[in-house]
Formats: sequence, C-alpha cells, structure tokens
Amino acid sequence: MLKWFIPLSVVLFIVSFVGEAIHLPPVVFFFLTGAAIIPVAGWMGQATESLAIYAGPRIGGLLSATFGNAVELIIGIIALREGLQTLVKASITGSIIGNLLFVLGISFLIGGIRHPIQHFNVKAARSQSAMLWLSIGITFILPAAFSATDAAVAGVLSTVAAVVALVLYLLGLFFSLYTHRYLFESVHDPKDGDETAPLQLWVAIVSLVITTVFVALESEWLVGAVKVVGARLGWSEVFMGVIVVAIVGNAAEHASAVWMAWKNKMELSTEIAVGSTLQVAMFVAPVLLLVSYAIGQPMFLVFSWTELVSMGAAVLLVVVLMLDGESNWLEGALALGAYLVMAVGFFMLKGLS
Repeated sequence: MLKWFIPLSVVLFIVSFVGEAIHLPPVVFFFLTGAAIIPVAGWMGQATESLAIYAGPRIGGLLSATFGNAVELIIGIIALREGLQTLVKASITGSIIGNLLFVLGISFLIGGIRHPIQHFNVKAARSQSAMLWLSIGITFILPAAFSATDAAVAGVLSTVAAVVALVLYLLGLFFSLYTHRYLFESVHDPKDGDETAPLQLWVAIVSLVITTVFVALESEWLVGAVKVVGARLGWSEVFMGVIVVAIVGNAAEHASAVWMAWKNKMELSTEIAVGSTLQVAMFVAPVLLLVSYAIGQPMFLVFSWTELVSMGAAVLLVVVLMLDGESNWLEGALALGAYLVMAVGFFMLKGLS
C-alpha cells in the first residue's frame, strides 16, 4: 500500500500548498487539508510498524509519539507567540484526553472487532499507569491546588513542576529502555518472529522525518482553517483547543495507533497512545512553559478545574482498563463514551479561561 500512500501524500500536499497560496474558502480548505493528512497517516503508520519490527514496540512507539508531538510543540510555540495561552493549554488538555479516550478507545474498539481479546505487557501497562497518575498530579493538579490559595505561587510552582516533570520523564525513559528493559518485553505471538518489515530501517527513519514535516505544515494550515470555521459556527476557543485542534493536530499519529490495533499489535498501539500522553504531560507542556518565558508570553501550568477533572477522569478510566493487560471492543466503547460526554460538555461550556 505504500506505493499509493507516497504519491497521494505528495500530490495532496502540493494541492494544499496551492490552496493556501490562493486563499481557498475556509470550509473547502479545511476539508482539503483534512483529506491530505489521511495518506500521510498511512505512510507514517508503515514507517512506525517497520521501526517497531527492527527495534521493538517500545522504541517504535516512542519514536512515533515523539515525531507526532513535535508537530504539536511547533504549533504550540506559534500560538504562544500570538498570545494564545488559553488555546495552548486547551490543546494540551485535548491531547491528553484525546489520546487516552479517543485514540485508545478507537484502537480497543477496532482491534477488538477483529480480535476478540488482545493482549499487551501487563508490567509495562502498570508502569505507564503509575507515570500517568504522576504526570497529571505533579504537572497540573498541584500547581492549580496551591495557586487556588495563593495566586502569587503560580509562576514559581509551575516552573518547579515543569522541571521536575521533565527530569522524571527522562528517568522513566532510562528505566524502561535501559536499566529495566526486560520488564517491557513484548507479548509475542509465535509467528511474529518471522515478520518482515514493510520498509528498510533507513527508509523508515527518513519516512518519519518527511511525514512529520508534511503533517506539521498540513496541521498548521488545518488549525488556521479551524479557527475561521469555528468562529463562524460559534465554537469557543476552549472547545476548539480541547477537541478540534487536538484531533486534527494529531490525526496522523492517531491513525497509526488504530492501524496497529487492527493488525493485533496492541503493545505498539498502546505505546503510541499512552506514550504520547506521557510525553505531552511531562515533556511538551513543560517545554512550552519554558519557551513561553523565553519569548515573553508566560503561560503558567494552571488549568481550570473542568480541564483537571476531565484529565483525571480520563487517566482513572484508562488505568482501570489497562491493568489486566487485555483489551476488547467493549472497553473501547467505554472510553469513547466518556470522551463523547466530555466533548459535549466542553462544547456547551462557554467563556472558560
């Protein structure tokens, strides 16, 4: 299928570039750029699958999440330069609940329809669950709790929380990739050892770099179109950040996770979804805070209680679903149902800052 993904990606990218240059109507341009991300997602999925075969699902998923979140980091910095701190924090919230409930939910659902019970490393799932709780607690809940009693501590505590989260994230990578790597070994199917990678290693790496550039540009155009379309439809800035921007900005990465679940590679699928969540909470958000100071647009890690409750509920549900190391379509439906309720709630909520 790669022979179709690459030419379609290039052609639709060129068409999107021309559409941006000639200023197509926002609604038309929105659907055009959205369609352009689809073949790029397939291309990125093939590259991710190949890397996972060469280096294992842990590293493959980490690389996929890193390249995907690089796009979000770039978009966040651009938004910060324009003084859109509310939108940036909303997109962080959206990435977390979107990855955990929307992406993992669809992955469990689609994978479960084809494979009644899917398995993944339960020890890895427990380690990820602990990191999820820690990431939400340290990075987001503590700054909000202390700032509620004394607003003057918001900046200092946000900075301390960001630095601590960054250090713990790096320690977590060192733990899972080096000192305790044996705990994260894959749950193999006997026939998996003979699997051939769709792409050579160097081709997979180059493909990830190219698709990241494509997705970065397409996402920036798409988000720009979303703002105009959202304004015309009366969508709030927070709803666009939490739901719309978070979905379209990570579309390619989301598609990769679902595709891996369909192929019964749940360890890679969960690594993309959960690993991306951890990276957003413990790396992207802290880096954005530090960058906001550097460019003179300070953004404290103080989120609204609505956002905090939504993130906490998403983490709680996913932790419960993952602890047994198994998934099925009903668990996917549960996660998607929770996401739908949150999406409607953010749509109805106006004036959140």
